Amino acid sequence: MTLAYLPEYAQQVRVSEALARKEAEHLRYSLDTLFALPISLTWVRNLAQEPALAEKVEAFASRFSRLQDQLGEKLLPRYAALVGESPKTFLDTLAFAEKAELLSNADAFIAARRLRNALVHEYMQDAEIFLESLLAAREACALFFTVIDKVSSELRRLDVPPASS
Repeated sequence: MTLAYLPEYAQQVRVSEALARKEAEHLRYSLDTLFALPISLTWVRNLAQEPALAEKVEAFASRFSRLQDQLGEKLLPRYAALVGESPKTFLDTLAFAEKAELLSNADAFIAARRLRNALVHEYMQDAEIFLESLLAAREACALFFTVIDKVSSELRRLDVPPASS
């Protein structure tokens, strides 16, 4: 008999998948509402005087960071364990995910990780860097959403049962 996955990891990976999906929903909402606005350098420079807009940006940045953490620290390592891999470091996890075709580009994931500080701090200091970071984060969201979809597809292919309540 050949096991397609290690059953003792099924519950954990399904719980992580469900959390990632919820966090992705929230991020998608922030993404859609924030980028429906006419974002420009002037817009960024005026954020300090627009608390409601700054709050939208902070919600986006927070949700972006949380989903990234969920993927890199929970979902991908747990999926690796499910299929019998044991990456030791974050970089090992990304290399595994890329090899397993769950992640199209590990470097892009690492670059998205660097956006965190810029999203949290730069609009207070450098409007141009913040605008570039904000636009790059918008693009990185697609990467995150694709990772979740690919892991979900693999879990279905492996016939991993849904998380129990």
